[in-house]
Amino acid sequence: MVAFVAGLLLLVGGYVVYGRLIESAIRVDPDRATPAVALADGVDYVAMPTWRVYLIQLLNIAGLGPVFGPIMGALWGPQVFLWVVLGCILGGAVHDFLIGGMSIRNHGAGLPDLVSQYLGNVIKHFATFFILLLMVLVGTVFVKGPALLIVDILPAETVGSWFGPAAVSWLQSSTFGLTNWLWVVMAVIYVYYLLATMLPIDVLIGRLYPFFAAALLVMVAGLGWALLSGRIAMPEFTLANLHPKQLPAWPLIFITVSCGAVSGFHATQSPLMARCLKNEKHMRLVFYGAMISEGIIALVWASVAQGFYGGSEGLANALAKGGPGGVVHETCFATMGHFGGVLAVLGVVVLPITSGDTAFRVGRLMLADYFHLPQKQLHNRYVLVVPMFAISLALNFVNFEIIWRYFGWANQTLAALALWAGAVFLARRASRWRIAFFPAIFMTVVTTTYILVEDIGFGLGQKWGTVLGTAIGLAVAGIFLLVRPKLPPDEDRPLAPVPLSEAEWSTDSIAS
Repeated sequence: MVAFVAGLLLLVGGYVVYGRLIESAIRVDPDRATPAVALADGVDYVAMPTWRVYLIQLLNIAGLGPVFGPIMGALWGPQVFLWVVLGCILGGAVHDFLIGGMSIRNHGAGLPDLVSQYLGNVIKHFATFFILLLMVLVGTVFVKGPALLIVDILPAETVGSWFGPAAVSWLQSSTFGLTNWLWVVMAVIYVYYLLATMLPIDVLIGRLYPFFAAALLVMVAGLGWALLSGRIAMPEFTLANLHPKQLPAWPLIFITVSCGAVSGFHATQSPLMARCLKNEKHMRLVFYGAMISEGIIALVWASVAQGFYGGSEGLANALAKGGPGGVVHETCFATMGHFGGVLAVLGVVVLPITSGDTAFRVGRLMLADYFHLPQKQLHNRYVLVVPMFAISLALNFVNFEIIWRYFGWANQTLAALALWAGAVFLARRASRWRIAFFPAIFMTVVTTTYILVEDIGFGLGQKWGTVLGTAIGLAVAGIFLLVRPKLPPDEDRPLAPVPLSEAEWSTDSIAS
């Protein structure tokens, strides 16, 4: 109980204290026109109420990561709290705030253009296709993940009984290793993703997200109360490695628990809301605050996973039987009853869905900007969207665990890249650049060590992988210190409307 409550207080305190420090480093100016006002186009640059922008940002960044990640990270015991709380305050929220601020100061530019602006064109080309790969991985993970949860709530035999014995038999039968009922649910999710990818941001996403947020609130409030009231016991804090297989926490825990602490995926999402914010004074709430809220979600699930099963061994057995989705289903229904359990699981379901839809949208817009393909014509949008969805569909035949591991590494590698861009952004202002510099070093060491150590990478082993990964991280830090800007250019000039080409003003293109 003490560790959980202390974590909550630290997260809230981080928003109040450290968030204000980041705010001063970015030099928030309420009198500057934001891109939503100066470049309004009614499609992507749309000024929306701050509360709505906050909810969309939260739901965009909070996918399966702050639920599945902490559940699996809880296998290492209560030490996962340290990474969730400190990683969120000092790393993840800083990362999201900086990218949002950088985008606002660069006409609402997306991440590839921000990378080009602060790290150079060579890195931009690499980053563009690396980010695109991550978007497809996110979209794939966030189709199958929520679909499995929905199938748990509504089994094939229940749905099939509404239409007769033949329907039950067909839904329960398998095609390509997956049940037909699972394929049906995944198809529905893909159709929603397609619409969210193609339509203006305020037509579908802006209208549905408040309802999704209500389901999320029920989930967090119900499980949080179960923890605080003692219905779910929480273990005392310890740094001991409680993983039944004694897997080392370093660097696995930092990749496993990503979205609840630090997540590069967020760097692709913050620019979407940078184009919708009416005033810079709300940046801390929308960017830093949404990440703190996600940290709270991760803290709740890390506590539930440990407390409900009485420790890591019980949790490991539950994961072996039903995976993290089974843990979500069992804990929600056991603590909140059938009706509350359904609402709570739906609250988990909306998290990946509200991240997967914007992942594909970001992918399309990135390709449109990269190939200078106008998006006013529907045909051009399909040219970009169809290949992305085809690749995503094919990835569903790959082992989900393998996809998740590659997604985790790519996600955290992108976070390191975004933090380095943030460090340059602050250095150009001679403004507290170390708040991004040190998290950037840490994430570089983590991601490099992981790909060197793990069997999905080079398989060098724990010792040599860590030594080499640390050396690479320090080398990158040294390069930054040698070449970082010493005199800040005039990048805080007022933002005014700029003449755009027809392609940039097209129906669904982002000017950047």
